[in-house]
Amino acid sequence: MNLFYKKRKIRIPLAVLSLLGAVGSVLLMLLNFWVGLLFAVAYALALGIAWKVENDNYLETEKYIETLSYRMKRVGEEALLELPIGIILLNDKQLIEWINPFVSTIYPDKTWIGSQLYEMSEAFRQVIREDSEQDVIVLNDRSYRVYYKPEEKLIYLFDVTERIKMQSLYYADRTTIGILLVDNYDELSQTMDDQTRSQMNSLVTSLVNQWADEYGIFVKRISSERFLAVFNEGTLALLEKTKFALLDTIRENTSKHSVSLTLSIGVGTGTTSLTELGELAQSSLDLVLGRGGDQVAIKHHDGKLKFYGGKTNPVEKRTRVRARVISHALRDLIQDSDRVFVMGHKMPDMDAIGASIGVRKMARMNGVEGYVVVNFDQLDASVSRLMDEVQQDEELYDHMLMPEEALELMTERSLVVIVDTHKPSMVIDERVLDKAPKVVLIDHHRRGEEFINNTVLVYMEPYASSTAELVTELLEYQPKNEKLTMLESTAMLAGIVVDTKSFTLRTGSRTFEAASYLRTNGADTVLVQRLLKEDITTYIERSKLIETVEFVGNGDIAIARGQDEVVHSSVLIAQTADILLTMQGISASFVVAKRDDGKMGISARSLGELNVQVVMEELGGGGHLTNSACQLSVDTMDEAITMLKDVLDQYVERGNEG
Repeated sequence: MNLFYKKRKIRIPLAVLSLLGAVGSVLLMLLNFWVGLLFAVAYALALGIAWKVENDNYLETEKYIETLSYRMKRVGEEALLELPIGIILLNDKQLIEWINPFVSTIYPDKTWIGSQLYEMSEAFRQVIREDSEQDVIVLNDRSYRVYYKPEEKLIYLFDVTERIKMQSLYYADRTTIGILLVDNYDELSQTMDDQTRSQMNSLVTSLVNQWADEYGIFVKRISSERFLAVFNEGTLALLEKTKFALLDTIRENTSKHSVSLTLSIGVGTGTTSLTELGELAQSSLDLVLGRGGDQVAIKHHDGKLKFYGGKTNPVEKRTRVRARVISHALRDLIQDSDRVFVMGHKMPDMDAIGASIGVRKMARMNGVEGYVVVNFDQLDASVSRLMDEVQQDEELYDHMLMPEEALELMTERSLVVIVDTHKPSMVIDERVLDKAPKVVLIDHHRRGEEFINNTVLVYMEPYASSTAELVTELLEYQPKNEKLTMLESTAMLAGIVVDTKSFTLRTGSRTFEAASYLRTNGADTVLVQRLLKEDITTYIERSKLIETVEFVGNGDIAIARGQDEVVHSSVLIAQTADILLTMQGISASFVVAKRDDGKMGISARSLGELNVQVVMEELGGGGHLTNSACQLSVDTMDEAITMLKDVLDQYVERGNEG
């Protein structure tokens, strides 16, 4: 053993001292023999004792080291075999070569030597593949933290079951805040007499209190339409398992009294700060209301969102009070601006263009220059035909700008109005949005997680058939300095016709009122039909997509697909989904095809039984309960179809929670 203590460096100074003592003794003897002799004897005795002490110390140290080595070896064996740490030794083929007794106790009835590691648990596969530790895996109902040493082909298992249980108890006991809102309470209560209103209030309060008592929730009615609920995350998990059955309970019980009330719930969770929980709950409720109500949004502190409910279409508001208030607010914003720029979504449809032309008209009614931002390189056939008509109106066509031109004209007093989308990634040019000092948002889609935040005014009504319908109502409350032209009215009417499929889908009484207003202002229905005409080639192209249809689920969900190398317009994809939905026995349709931008586009339609908005949101898209879409950045059609089927399977397994 080449140990440090064996070098015995202390002997070097002892040898030097011995030499010096001998020299000193000789010199003293030369001066005085007896004194020198006495010194020599004394020095020899002292030196002998020193050498003996050094030698004894060395022998004792050696003996101690040998004993310590033995004890350390015993400790190593004890740690290897007895400590509650699992050790698994693998070979190059991931076969188990050796395990310590602790691993044997995990599965006492199984001999693992020579077995494949993944037979013990598939969770090991990810650990081996990533060459790193996996947070936690479960073996025989116990939790273990795993450390993998790829060089030694060694796996360590640490039992963390108790810690995980304590962690779960901690998180389950964290406070959660919910805000419950009775949708459209003020509007509905106006039509009731005092007795009916009192009975309905009592019914709703009773149902909410029964629900709270069942799950141990503290609930307090804080206004005629609003409740505050305080519970914990453990209770929240139970409510998620029931998919917030309270929504169905409220809807079904109130409908028996000829008043179909619905409930919206916003929940904040994931933090110990009560202030943040309250803000998260209110933010969730705003999100629910933006999606049409009758559903639950759960917003986590880290930004994650979950939705439940949303099985009913938004109820159309009978009063136009909000439309008048929004119109007056928009008028003030326009009058405070030097220029107004209106922009829709990428690959704009007739609704986006029609709504943009309508907002631009509002600017003119208020004596402010208005411009429509359009990318002329991204127009489908029907919008291109509309642009051909617009070219004949020099004044209107001169106010159609490419994004680069709009950026040059924008100032610190400019106003940007976004129509028919609320997602920043979907606007024609994000640079215009980023540069805008003031942004107004007008949209009829259900609100998704991605949202334009820097807005001064938001008008989102999911009940509306189209954005053109909303803009038409806003126009009615603007100054009557000049009337709508025939072309402007026709463009907005075309937007309504396209989004309602000729007044057959998502059409309410206010949709017809808006169409009537446009017709009164000269909208040409014949021109609308001419703009929306399609050629034979498009008809054949759509028929080829329909030929590929396959049925999934219970046979009532249709999926049609294009070819990897064939590009289809987004309008044609949507039209194909609409046509499939008219076929007997089909309750939902999905059409997957390659778009002009290289992405795989999916258009989804349903009759309301399947919430296609939730399905599309899982794939990064959005829309309405019955009308949604998304775009996937994948290379092949098979990948897109597989992703769609996986989401549909998960949706069906969750019981169509919406």
